[in-house]
Amino acid sequence: MEWQPDEQGLQQVLQLLKDSQSPNTATQRAVQQKLEQLNQFPDFNNYLIFVLTRLKSEDEPTRSLSGLILKNNVKAHFQNFPPTVADFIKKECLNNIGDPSPLIRATIGILITTIASKGELQTWPELLPQLCNLLNSEDYNTCEGSFGALQKICEDSSELLDSDALNRPLNIMIPKFLQFFKHCSPKIRSHAIACVNQFIIGRAQALMDHIDTFIESLFALAADEDCEVRKNVCRALVMLLEVRVDRLIPHMHSIIQYMLQRTQDPDENVSLEACEFWLTLAEQPICKEVLSGHLVQLTPILVNGMKYSEIDIILLKGDVEEDEAVPDSEQDIKPRFHKSRTVTLQHEGGDAEEDEDIDDDDDDDDTLSDWNLRKCSAAALDVLANVFRDELLPHLLPLLKGLLFHPDWVVKESGILVLGAIAEGCMQGMVQYLPELIPHLIQCLCDKKALVRSIACWTLSRYAHWVVSQPPDSYLKPLMTELLKRILDGNKRVQEAACSAFATLEEEACTELVPYLGFILDTLVFAFGKYQHKNLLILYDAIGTLADSVGHHLNQEEYIQKLMPPLIAKWNELKDEDKDLFPLLECLSSVATALQSGFLPYCEPVYQRCVTLVQKTLAQAMMYSQHPDQYEAPDKDFMIVALDLLSGLAEGLGSHVDQLVARSNIMTLLFQCMQDTMPEVRQSSFALLGDLTKACFPHVKPCIAEFMPILGLNLNPEFISVCNNATWAIGEISIQMGTEMQPYVGMVLPHLVEIINRPNTPKTLLENTGTFKSGSCVTENVLLIYSLIFCVAITIGRLGYVCPQEVAPQLPQFIRPWCSSLRNIRDNEEKDSAFRGICVMIGVNPGGVVQDFIFFCDAVASWVTPKDDLRDMFYKILHGFKDQVGEENWQQFSEQFPPLLKERLSACYGV
Repeated sequence: MEWQPDEQGLQQVLQLLKDSQSPNTATQRAVQQKLEQLNQFPDFNNYLIFVLTRLKSEDEPTRSLSGLILKNNVKAHFQNFPPTVADFIKKECLNNIGDPSPLIRATIGILITTIASKGELQTWPELLPQLCNLLNSEDYNTCEGSFGALQKICEDSSELLDSDALNRPLNIMIPKFLQFFKHCSPKIRSHAIACVNQFIIGRAQALMDHIDTFIESLFALAADEDCEVRKNVCRALVMLLEVRVDRLIPHMHSIIQYMLQRTQDPDENVSLEACEFWLTLAEQPICKEVLSGHLVQLTPILVNGMKYSEIDIILLKGDVEEDEAVPDSEQDIKPRFHKSRTVTLQHEGGDAEEDEDIDDDDDDDDTLSDWNLRKCSAAALDVLANVFRDELLPHLLPLLKGLLFHPDWVVKESGILVLGAIAEGCMQGMVQYLPELIPHLIQCLCDKKALVRSIACWTLSRYAHWVVSQPPDSYLKPLMTELLKRILDGNKRVQEAACSAFATLEEEACTELVPYLGFILDTLVFAFGKYQHKNLLILYDAIGTLADSVGHHLNQEEYIQKLMPPLIAKWNELKDEDKDLFPLLECLSSVATALQSGFLPYCEPVYQRCVTLVQKTLAQAMMYSQHPDQYEAPDKDFMIVALDLLSGLAEGLGSHVDQLVARSNIMTLLFQCMQDTMPEVRQSSFALLGDLTKACFPHVKPCIAEFMPILGLNLNPEFISVCNNATWAIGEISIQMGTEMQPYVGMVLPHLVEIINRPNTPKTLLENTGTFKSGSCVTENVLLIYSLIFCVAITIGRLGYVCPQEVAPQLPQFIRPWCSSLRNIRDNEEKDSAFRGICVMIGVNPGGVVQDFIFFCDAVASWVTPKDDLRDMFYKILHGFKDQVGEENWQQFSEQFPPLLKERLSACYGV
């Protein structure tokens, strides 16, 4: 007997569906309660599918809503549906996939793929064969509905469809889809391409077997009149470029010509998809070879795509010049995520420093956070400038002249964006024009259009490195003067762009800014009273970066009096659960480190609040783990930011932090944080442990026996920044503990030796680590690995210095990678302490270094000016080795040295 609804029950469900479309919140709440009650009845879901598929008398929005509520129920508890209900729903879906209404067909398609994604592809074996059969239907609606459902299944379950679990249905499906590329309906053609496209990136075998047919079929559709089809063709070619460039190379000339046309397609969805092609091509080794001859056509097309469209200008309120008094709406403010502190030992001498994330938005129209043609064209020009370097300029410069001085502000604005986009790639070729261009851009900071002023800020920040390399009065001073005026602009977008640009300038100029500090602080403090919510967050960043850049020069009474009152006022205003604390805490951390003893009058309440934030978060985490149904999981970012500010205080205040630590339970809290499940919490905990070890070791020492095993457990390079900070902390603890470190060597040394010998460490990353400036194209991950290896080498050296008897027997296991990793580091304190350790260990176990002595010689020669006593240590070891092997053997041995090394050792050490 087929299930039939009870009339009264059906009316009740229909009333509920009508009520749920009401805007009244009280009605909505009643609907939610009623839904929860009805979900107790197993056949409620039968009513929902019945309304969707059978009640043709009802209006379409009501029927579709019924299907969407059912979809949510399937998502939440399909496994609890009685088999009869599940079967009825599946049967109804397949019988009605060809409903005359496109909305109902789409809803049924969504429902099918939701059931399929609940693991039902395996237990609904007839689904795929039936949908594929329905594609052959003479009825357009049935064919389109089935394709719509198949497309959603392909999107949601592409990996499963290409697995043995389902007996590889793609072997039948792919050839089937390819037949429909020639279908008379554009909607069907579009579905067919979209289905196949899901399997390109995963390189599904069934598709690879038909790759040539697929590519030929795409070419046949190249000039299709339907924009959705053209978009899917472009998308396919972009993905093929990534995974099967070998099959495209024979046709590359034609493909590039086609993409040049499509990048100018009147439909922006098509032109955007085509523009992605240039971004992907730039990553291919063949880019230069295949694209060189087409730059003359491509360059003006990309430049043209960088203009704001009319709709952009409307969305960006491009005609509104003054809006500084308009409060921000909360959805305008992107969520902030705190980046945990990673201790990177400075490669150029000096103390530990924080790593900076390189944030170069190619443009500053965040309100259009959607990826659009302007952003894509700018990004493409940026990456191509990095590929072609100055070869791009002959095609660009003639265009740029016309753009930069154009009377139409929209065109002029795009020219300024072009100039910013090529800054990194074409810098060398641009240098000769900058003395003329920079003053023009500084003038554009006063343009009457806000969008021109804001893009000028961004572009100037891209050339900040050059500006700072010139005499300060030439460009730095005029640029700074105008940027500070823009920080106080009447337009919020300009304020934001100017603040971000100023932060970049601060990073580049560093202490060059010291003479202007009073003037800079007056501006930034004035902005405090002027800014709305969103830009305040960016202002904190500009102040923090200023503190990082000028360091202790900020520690002057007049500067402290200007800066601290508004910061502390904000600090007192914000509640403990307000996420605006993140950027403020980050800012205060930099300020505390810079001000050092100047921060003392403010440190107590700041310290106490940080400890409270850590304590509260740990307590919430504990309650949540014990009663997850009653409590919400805490946002651990509050704890991470607080730990990082405590690190900043310990680093800035040094021994002055002693009293604060003595009066708090921070060591107990730190013990818990070091064992947290979240890697970022552990990362910040180990950074704080290292900083407290340096600042007030007597408070840390009683906890060492408990802390060391935890540090040992965290020497796992899978969590690279956690491992880095744990390694650094062990090195700092070793220096303080001296010989008392002996019981713990066995806990940590094997892990450190294993890390330094890992095969995937970049051995010769860059001959001179001084080139690691922000903006370098070396990926962040490679930098982190580099930092870790350096840190491990320093810590092994420090352990060996305090416990040579325990560490020296292991010398042969690590001496070669140890020397290789430290030879590129400039002279500094860390390097000094590590090399003293290695010299002491060689004294204990000279045989351990014999096999790799050439590496030791090379590392010694990397020192420019070692301290006298360290130079003596080197001298003794080198001469001891020479005396041991005899003059003749030494001559043979030193023949292997590169000429420079030979020269260096002879000049400095007389060997």
